[in-house]
Amino acid sequence: MTQRHFIELDGIRLSYLDFGGSGAPLLALHGHFGCARMFAGLADALRDSWRVIALDQRGHGWSDDPGEFSRESYIRDAAQVIDRLGLKPAIVLGHSLGGINTYQIAARYPGHIRAMIVDEAGARTTGIPVFSTMEWKERFKSVKEVISFLEEKGFKAGDPYFLESLVEYEDGWGFRFNHASLIQSQERIKGDWWADWLGSDCPALLLNGHKSWALKTEHAREMAKRRPNTQLVEFPDCGHTIRDEDPEGYHKTVREFLQSL
Repeated sequence: MTQRHFIELDGIRLSYLDFGGSGAPLLALHGHFGCARMFAGLADALRDSWRVIALDQRGHGWSDDPGEFSRESYIRDAAQVIDRLGLKPAIVLGHSLGGINTYQIAARYPGHIRAMIVDEAGARTTGIPVFSTMEWKERFKSVKEVISFLEEKGFKAGDPYFLESLVEYEDGWGFRFNHASLIQSQERIKGDWWADWLGSDCPALLLNGHKSWALKTEHAREMAKRRPNTQLVEFPDCGHTIRDEDPEGYHKTVREFLQSL
């Protein structure tokens, strides 16, 4: 049974979902504009052998928006969650923003991570320019209006990525994030993080979709080649959200890596 919990760290309240299941815990970190609920499908697929715990990272989901999104703040949040929940050394899966956070925790907090799954996150990032210039509505009259708005912005009809964070407020439908805050957050991920990617030697699974705009396959292959103990799995027909585009293949790949540990 899925349970939502809250934990206070450094004066801010963070939320996480414990999806239950039997076996060792797996901590999951979502990407920008995401939330913990995105890992419900993975949790179901692994329920017989793993207990998925997913964090709403700062400024996302049901966690507080402190207005501060430095690299170190994200990393410290997750490292402290690992400590407080008794997960160390943890197995951590991170998508996009969460993937960068994952390998930076492994490098900067030695002993916190014993294995990691980095899903669509590069060792060098340039941010996401399209989001920084996009006008974003705060409230909508209906879910239909939300879907139409996303389609107008170029997102696929029925794409669950943003809809996972959609809730009904007293004045209409809206998302569990502040668009302006997350634009600040995206600016903070720009940079060359090769030192962090190469700064740990724990087992790592790197996932890449050939159609991804965020992680080019050539770069993913270079990451796997340069870092020992790293397995790269490519999804030729997928883009940035492998979890939604090929859930069966995604679940199988994650399961096989976890079983190999």
